[in-house]
Amino acid sequence: MPEKPARLGYLLLAYTATGLGVAGVFLPILPTTPFLLIAIWAASRGSRKIHDWIYAQPQFARLLNDWQEQGAVPLSAKWLATAMMIASLVSLIALDSDWMILVFMSFFFLCIGGFLWSRPNPNG
Repeated sequence: MPEKPARLGYLLLAYTATGLGVAGVFLPILPTTPFLLIAIWAASRGSRKIHDWIYAQPQFARLLNDWQEQGAVPLSAKWLATAMMIASLVSLIALDSDWMILVFMSFFFLCIGGFLWSRPNPNG
């Protein structure tokens, strides 16, 4: 375990990411899995108890185990992420954003999308 100030930072990050992950279960535009992965990473450095609690939650356990065991992302999460990236890019265009921002964000979204779609779908 890291020293106390670092441990508190990891705990704060774990709680914040867990809260956002929980909200993502109920809000379709907020992704759950990335926040839970951040929460697990931070909790493993800040509190084993929180880490184990997150894994014990039935609505999170399948997503986390699929990622840990197979590196898998559900097809529905891939489609949702892709739709949200497209909507974000369309919003930037509608807001008449600078062309440099559009180029950067397009490249960023292509990289994220490429990574997501390269991941397998969970087995069973």
